[in-house]
Amino acid sequence: MVPGAVDVPSGLPAAVDTPEPGDPRLARLSLNQATVKRWSLTQAVDGCLRAGLPAIGLWREPVAETGLAKAADLVRRSGLRVSSYCRGGFLTGGDRAAALEDNRRAVDEAAELGAPCLVMVVGGMPDGDRDLAGVRERMVEALAELVPYAVERGVRLALEPLHPVFCADRAVLSTLGQALDVAERFDAEAAGVVVDAYHVWWDPQVWTQIERAGAGGRIASFQACDWVVPLPADNLLGRGMVGDGHADVRGLRRAVDAAGYDGDIEVEIFNRQVWDADGDDVIATLVRRHVQHVL
Repeated sequence: MVPGAVDVPSGLPAAVDTPEPGDPRLARLSLNQATVKRWSLTQAVDGCLRAGLPAIGLWREPVAETGLAKAADLVRRSGLRVSSYCRGGFLTGGDRAAALEDNRRAVDEAAELGAPCLVMVVGGMPDGDRDLAGVRERMVEALAELVPYAVERGVRLALEPLHPVFCADRAVLSTLGQALDVAERFDAEAAGVVVDAYHVWWDPQVWTQIERAGAGGRIASFQACDWVVPLPADNLLGRGMVGDGHADVRGLRRAVDAAGYDGDIEVEIFNRQVWDADGDDVIATLVRRHVQHVL
């Protein structure tokens, strides 16, 4: 069963009925493919259509399994919006040329799929390297090489700050403020930021930084999920359904809206129990939680 699938977490309001396709409350809701990891791209698209979701966030691996041309045709024929493409980044390793080449391929794929942005998880610390400031600066230098290529293809690079627990191995950008410091080195059309509830909920400066991001037109994506405890052994899999944890997802959604963001609200959950559950049940739960705890 999906964690919290009964939809009555302690101290929270009773559950709402699952909205039907066409319900206006679903107009901005997007399923990030990672939430139904066991499904193929075709299954994920069909699941969105059955539930009445208007958008999907795509990942490179299932797109590659399907084939880029076939995937692009499938999504276009479905009528779904592509809310984002995951992921690019990992620019901090020793082979910058190889990293940039892979990111150029990711940009090309995003353009073919009609994705407005490529989510960038910028990379962590190389083995044995303790110069965090130096790694960050080298990451910026690599981004500066990638930006013109992405701009030419109409794909915005969306820098995603990750919770500090991932600084060493995944992302040397740990706060929304740090991500904005980097994004603001480039034109707003070229580089924006991802506001992911799982990664930013704890930051006492997040509200001010969301205002800053909105003022500069930098919010490229908003992702909804919750921080649940106890965390699993693999912290990456500690995301829960909205309403099961400690993140003020509704507050963050209100803040990004107030800052001028009117794009998709993408539900991205890495959680083995969620992955092992029936995909349609997962989507039904996240739809209910969206109405109950995000709107």
